[in-house]
Amino acid sequence: MDQGYEVTQLTSRRRFLKLIKKMGLLAAIMGFAGWPAGCGSSTPLSQAAEVETLPGRPYHHTPEGFRNPIGSPIHEHSITNWVKHIWHEISGNVPEIPGNHFIGHDQAADQLLATGNDDKITWLGHSSFLLRLSDTNILLDPFLSDYATSVPPFGPKRYAPPGLPLEKLPEIDLIIISHNHYDHMDSATLKALPDRHNIHIIVPLRLRKFCLELGYKKVTELDWFETIKSGAIKITALPVVHFSGRSLSDSNKTLWAGYSIFNDRTKIYFSGDTAYHSFFKEIGQNYGPFDYGLIPIGAYRPHPMKNYAHVTPEQAVKLGRDLRINKLIPIHWGSIVLSQAPAFEAPERFLKAGKKEGYSELSLWKMKIGETRLLEKDSH
Repeated sequence: MDQGYEVTQLTSRRRFLKLIKKMGLLAAIMGFAGWPAGCGSSTPLSQAAEVETLPGRPYHHTPEGFRNPIGSPIHEHSITNWVKHIWHEISGNVPEIPGNHFIGHDQAADQLLATGNDDKITWLGHSSFLLRLSDTNILLDPFLSDYATSVPPFGPKRYAPPGLPLEKLPEIDLIIISHNHYDHMDSATLKALPDRHNIHIIVPLRLRKFCLELGYKKVTELDWFETIKSGAIKITALPVVHFSGRSLSDSNKTLWAGYSIFNDRTKIYFSGDTAYHSFFKEIGQNYGPFDYGLIPIGAYRPHPMKNYAHVTPEQAVKLGRDLRINKLIPIHWGSIVLSQAPAFEAPERFLKAGKKEGYSELSLWKMKIGETRLLEKDSH
């Protein structure tokens, strides 16, 4: 672990009990529901027939916001499991972190510098990556602050530091956001980026206003299947099975998306968060093959409460096959507690499933936080 990063045992149980005493159990639960950090507190719009489809608009557009594609898994809500899950997230149990999980800020900065201007990717932790493609520095779902919540110190706290601190990041040209949950669209990180009014930020529908309020001037909203070109790079927003919301009042009012990110040499799939759906085979046929795929593997337990919005590690590998991805890079794990599963269970299951499905060890990129790897040209 980086000596400059102190990992402490949380005292959230005491804070939780004090909050209950002051506000009452219901108010406390409602407050925690507003932190949907791990993408597990809000509920996707129903696929039921009574949800109106707007004339002339795609199925995923509704009068109130957005919904998942037809045939998506339905949220099976259990108040008991939900309260247990909230308790687990704030319980203060810091997982035992393997010594090689985080390479340290100095080594991370040295690796980034040593790889020069070549196309490369750096894992910043959780679902955050620094991607360099066609001389463009891209941040994917930046989350570098200590808490994934609207009400620090309540909510999930980072137990492993980000791969690079803000001051060690190179000048950022482009940001791509998959959805507005706190562990993917972190206000503190976005506000702290220098010269942000010159950074182009790409977001799903109805997130432009939020970005403008953070000081960004160049904001592009994309609907599913829309494409934008930024220099030599093309970005296409693609459907995933998830939901959005940063409070109790904005559930599914903004869109969620995955992305195809490519230049003339390399094609990358970035999922954000998603549950499994058969439509990924069609995406693979129409938009693949992909050289690299950033696929989520965490936040899958308890089942079925979590699996309406997240894949298991085994389903992540199935996504890779469906999408025709050559090299899989697991994301959405290793930084904050978002599931009742052991913190380091997901990568073990992912590697086992990947090998079972015929991926070689060289095609399963289980990266260390802070690690930079060069992207091979024309790898598919």
